[in-house]
Amino acid sequence: MLFSAVCFTVMNLFVKYLSHFGGGQLVLFRAFGSLFFTTSYLVWHKIPVLGNQKKLLIFRGLAGVTSMGLFFMSVNYLPIGSAVSLRYLSPVFATIFAVFFLKEKVKSLQWLFFLMAFIGVLMIKGFDSNIDSLGFLLILGSAIFSGIVYVLINKIGKRDHPVVIVNYFMWISVIVGGVLSMFKWTTPIGIEWILLLSLGVFGYFGQLFMTKAFQSQATNRVVSLKYVEVVFTMIAGVFWFSDMYPLLSLVGTLLVITGLILNIWYRR
Repeated sequence: MLFSAVCFTVMNLFVKYLSHFGGGQLVLFRAFGSLFFTTSYLVWHKIPVLGNQKKLLIFRGLAGVTSMGLFFMSVNYLPIGSAVSLRYLSPVFATIFAVFFLKEKVKSLQWLFFLMAFIGVLMIKGFDSNIDSLGFLLILGSAIFSGIVYVLINKIGKRDHPVVIVNYFMWISVIVGGVLSMFKWTTPIGIEWILLLSLGVFGYFGQLFMTKAFQSQATNRVVSLKYVEVVFTMIAGVFWFSDMYPLLSLVGTLLVITGLILNIWYRR
């Protein structure tokens, strides 16, 4: 999960830098750069590309590309650190979905921790003038679909290889991103080609390590390590993009992370 956080941090920074490209185009390059690794790995190790649970794998891919596309669109309107921190509401939505679909039990104190996280969200939205309403809605949508992804990965379990799961996600993303790119295409110049393709490299290893983490351990034991990505991204955003975060907005971000981590510790 720590390796995953580092890879996603680098990818986040490149996404923000390349935000003048359309969301569909970013999805396309993000997926295309990863397919080299996923498909080659499956063919080399003679692992069935279609997997065992095709319906669940397709649903996971569709939920994943929706979450990713909404996130890429949101960075046009939000500081990158705020976008990443708000997207991490996904465990709250994952828990809610798990109650209905995985029959998991949630105790009263956990809802208190979730309330703390939502208060943090309200502080981020209310005290940071850089938080655009449209961007806020986009990132909340991304968090909801990311929560669905966590539940689907848990449902798939170890019955499918993690690279098969990621490979489905990438192929579906290439199709969706390719179609969307037909409506808005900006031709990359020079190093932009390399940066766009590197989205797939960092995204692949981030996705692979995250998938393996969720498959090998209980969600509540590993998900807290992923919040390192928020810290790294916010610090890098200050130096690279001159992002500014009001004090109360930072307090709100801390409340979000604290509420989610307290929930994890309580469940353990």
